[in-house]
Amino acid sequence: MNHDFKDRIVRMSGAAVEKCMRCGKCSATCPNYGEMEYHPHQFVYMVERGEVERLMASPSIYACLTCFACVERCPRGVEPAKVIEAVRLEVIRQKGQNYLKPDDIPATLDDDLPQQALVTALRKFAK
Repeated sequence: MNHDFKDRIVRMSGAAVEKCMRCGKCSATCPNYGEMEYHPHQFVYMVERGEVERLMASPSIYACLTCFACVERCPRGVEPAKVIEAVRLEVIRQKGQNYLKPDDIPATLDDDLPQQALVTALRKFAK
């Protein structure tokens, strides 16, 4: 168990993982449930237990759509999507690719790319 990872994930996400009662409502509402090795409620529980390294190695961090359906459904306000996003960000930072520079954006633009994709990329990679 790595408490440094756990503390960083909790700080970055701002989620109160200890409030989770593991009801599974977040996972039940997840539109990508079938594509995930670990589901939103499992992410929260594993972070609470300090099992962050297992999550960091899971493809589930990339299967999360960041749609925040789990956040809306949680009766205790735990915000599982923010936990998953924080784990994904930690992986990106460890690889040394922790940001998207604003100067890099013009090269990525095309007529079919929705603006929301750019905003999401900046939000994910510029923390």
